[in-house]
Amino acid sequence: MEEDQSGDKANVFVKEKRLMAHVLATWSEFATADPQLANFGEERLSHLVAYFATIRSDGSPRLHPVVVHVSDRVCFMYMEPSSLKVSDLKRDNRYALHCTVEDANGGNGEFGIRGSAIQIDDANERKRLFAAARAKGFHPKDHHVLFELHIETAFSTVYDHNGLPQRRIWKPTLLDQ
Repeated sequence: MEEDQSGDKANVFVKEKRLMAHVLATWSEFATADPQLANFGEERLSHLVAYFATIRSDGSPRLHPVVVHVSDRVCFMYMEPSSLKVSDLKRDNRYALHCTVEDANGGNGEFGIRGSAIQIDDANERKRLFAAARAKGFHPKDHHVLFELHIETAFSTVYDHNGLPQRRIWKPTLLDQ
């Protein structure tokens, strides 16, 4: 490891780590790159409550039950402007999401993503995504804050007939863009 000018190896690591960019993908890019995992994820998130983690102002995690929508190859969620999720995401847009499981044995499998939530303010995109949510029986309001979930990592865990976990992990590359 290199040393910085003060001879501190740890500072060089921190500086190098800050320079490393994380590649983020849209749901559409994810679905194109790994359609099997994306289909599994959409199935596990469809009409079920999931658990969404944000980062509080003090750096500690905050967990929220949410409904996530995947429609027209966009993964999104909306919420009240007064929601703590909104203030957390506007300050630090990193998130982690995990589907609900039906039982202690993993149910029909686990699915999760983590990445960055991007606020959508474009009127046409808001109208289109809210229409998609309404078509599935949900009731978004014009005042709701809308976020698209961009993906840094997607994963699944399903359990075979012996109860052993079978894991898959997907991370976007620049080639997926």
